[in-house]
Amino acid sequence: MIVTILGGFISFALLILGLTAVANFLFFPRLKKIQPAQQPKMSILIPARNETAVIGQTIHALLSQTYANFELILLDDQSDDGTGTTATQAAGGDGRFRLISGTPLPPGWLGKNWACHQLSQAATGDYLLFADADVRWAPGAVAALLALAQREQADLLTVWPTQHTETWAERLVVPLMSFAILCYLPILPVHYTNLPAFAAANGQCLLFRRGAYEQVGGHTAVHHNVIEDVALAKTIKSHGLRLRMADGNRLVSCRMYQNWPEVRAGFAKNILAGHGGSAPFLLLSTIFHWLVFLFPWVWFAATLNVWPLILGLGGVILRGGTAVFTHQRPLDALLMPVSVLLMTRIAWQSIHWQRKGTAEWKGRRLDPHPNPLPGREREPAPAPSPSQGEGWDGGEL
Repeated sequence: MIVTILGGFISFALLILGLTAVANFLFFPRLKKIQPAQQPKMSILIPARNETAVIGQTIHALLSQTYANFELILLDDQSDDGTGTTATQAAGGDGRFRLISGTPLPPGWLGKNWACHQLSQAATGDYLLFADADVRWAPGAVAALLALAQREQADLLTVWPTQHTETWAERLVVPLMSFAILCYLPILPVHYTNLPAFAAANGQCLLFRRGAYEQVGGHTAVHHNVIEDVALAKTIKSHGLRLRMADGNRLVSCRMYQNWPEVRAGFAKNILAGHGGSAPFLLLSTIFHWLVFLFPWVWFAATLNVWPLILGLGGVILRGGTAVFTHQRPLDALLMPVSVLLMTRIAWQSIHWQRKGTAEWKGRRLDPHPNPLPGREREPAPAPSPSQGEGWDGGEL
């Protein structure tokens, strides 16, 4: 009886996830190589802290864009690896490039939020594009971004870059970000309602109309928020402004991490924040994913019945479909149960960091509060919760 009930629950869950994915496959916008109708000035704003390994390539790619009416401002956030020097050399004297030095982090601010605020103060463009230092830009990417923002009359356009993955840890974990977005977050309510529950954003690529950014208070309004990009998206909606999302479609891409320790740490700093800083909620989410994506295979191995086999394959097909849509490796979907186990390990790491208060990122404690309360989470970046429909830099499953 219990197994039958669980089977029914899993069937219903997969049905909802599948319907959401199909709708998103049909209506989720994708960047296309087209020029914008108008040519306003854009400020491309990049906060960088110890990014010398990638920043040269990023600066060169941005200065080679087909869209030319922009300024490129890099904030060197107290790097000690020569990030600013590398960026300046890559710019090669291009007058559109400007390097500024970040000032010390004030009390109550998180590092990236403070860096982005400083960048916004230095910007002079009609559009503000906040991007991470490791994002990769195809030649027509900036033009495609602006064209879509103009066509949709977007006050905030956020893009989910195509993720490059090489090691097995990357391949099994990083694509779960797009899986969660496409299966848990219906795009139509995101675009056509003002409900904050359907607000998502990816801090790797945020394009604001400047007036909208200033209207909602910019990064000052979220200076202490550990999921600042999602908070900005919610604020955009709460002000009755237009939020739009799009798939990077290989025009905007990124390789977030290089190996398992980086994947584990990067996602661990995000996953608990995506569950409201609640360890019980994260545990409940973990149990849900064990039931939906692991239990059917255990059930099938024990009984050899067709029903659990269909359920298990359903999860694999969902994962494979999202991989095809986002230009990932669809055959990696066969290892979906392993992906869930890896995310369980990441969830444990995140909870451990919360309890010990030892989380760090790029040499900084991940808490804007000088005297945090016991149990306060310290993770600064967003991860989505299936029930909240939120976006993230890392991911959760």
